[in-house]
Amino acid sequence: MHLILSRVARRLYNRISSLSWDTVLTMTFIHFATSWGLIAFVGGEKIASGEIFWYFYATTATTVGYGDYSPTTAAGRVVATIWVMPGGIALFTTIIAKIVQQFSEKWRKRLRGLANYENLSGHVVILGWHDVRTQRMVDHILGGQGDDKREIVLCCAETMENPMPDQVRFVRAAALNTPDLLKRAAVANAVFVIAFGRDDNETLAAALGAAAVNGGAHIVAYFDQQSFADLLKAHCSRAEANVSLSIEMMVRSAQDPGSSRVQRQLLSTLEGPTQFSLQVPHDAVPVTYGALFTELKSKHEATLFGVANSTLGDDLILNASLDASVGPGMTLYFMAPQRIDPARIDWPALA
Repeated sequence: MHLILSRVARRLYNRISSLSWDTVLTMTFIHFATSWGLIAFVGGEKIASGEIFWYFYATTATTVGYGDYSPTTAAGRVVATIWVMPGGIALFTTIIAKIVQQFSEKWRKRLRGLANYENLSGHVVILGWHDVRTQRMVDHILGGQGDDKREIVLCCAETMENPMPDQVRFVRAAALNTPDLLKRAAVANAVFVIAFGRDDNETLAAALGAAAVNGGAHIVAYFDQQSFADLLKAHCSRAEANVSLSIEMMVRSAQDPGSSRVQRQLLSTLEGPTQFSLQVPHDAVPVTYGALFTELKSKHEATLFGVANSTLGDDLILNASLDASVGPGMTLYFMAPQRIDPARIDWPALA
């Protein structure tokens, strides 16, 4: 019996799902009009009044049935019993089923990575999925945002559903550099793009695809081989290519025991003070590295350890001399419990 009811319910759902909204609304209008006409035809019914019948029809179709208005003649009761009630309830149920179906399909579409987020802007795009590693990446992005919350769009080229529906938006396609994926993920409007494919070839293709549609985003890519990083830099000078430093980190830990915990905390936004950067405002006057070092430590509990003239060039200076000049537009690297807004630093006083 349960199996029979289940099959009947499934068939009804499929029939309702196949109906278009135009058909459902047309059927509702026809049933409303004929119901009103039949009630008016039998005569002697107060509910046949135009200002009352729509209310009677709505309360009947929704099964609320307040009872303040009802047929008073035998013919009116017959019409209500064999036409108004069955038809109204069936149409109301159909409308509810269609609404539920719409929301369900929209949710399933997002879960399967078929949704379109091209209206997003100022967000972060991750190109590639690596299970636990990508989950940690998302955790670190969220942990390092502070008050500046940004949407995250995760893109992958695998047959899967959104692995983190409560944290990221999800886009899936045949490849990470397809125009459809880049459009639906709104890569053209993203602020940061992280490319981390299944291999260096996929990572390179994804990074170049993102660079082609967004000339202003900061693109970061991870490679296993330096040759791919050099190739990306040759075609996209504004991209930041990271190559695995596992060998260097192991050697450093062997020569200086405990170094791994320092490296881990400097890079982690989830435990203790970590590394951040800020750009000196373009309207600031030049100050000395020593004055800036003292200012950050005394007022912001931050330790300044590096300065560079550009964001991606080879001009980074770690542990600069105290009298070194730090001018407008330069990038500062420091360790602090949280990110520091450049506006919170009293630049005129330092000068």
